[in-house]
Amino acid sequence: MRRLFSVALLAVWAPIAVASELSDTRKAELRHMVLHDCGSCHGMTMKGGLGSALRPVDLEGTDADSLAYIILNGVPGKPMPAWRALINEDEAKWIAEALTKGLIK
Repeated sequence: MRRLFSVALLAVWAPIAVASELSDTRKAELRHMVLHDCGSCHGMTMKGGLGSALRPVDLEGTDADSLAYIILNGVPGKPMPAWRALINEDEAKWIAEALTKGLIK
């Protein structure tokens, strides 16, 4: 039981692995999702709205792994939903890195 708890705890808190290479098609799909689905709360230009701003200047100093974790798991008590059912860890990591680098506009 203790080992199972340790494994579960590690799975929750372990840093998300570096994103594997995604196809250009999948990157385009993710970019579209961020602009339209995420943009409905974070603003169509990522300047904020119901959700916080997601421009590189606003995310400066934010760790991409932490951002990917939020994307996957949401924020309890806030309107930020978990996207884990629709994207995997590599895709969340790519989105986080793309947002911090200004690749999604």
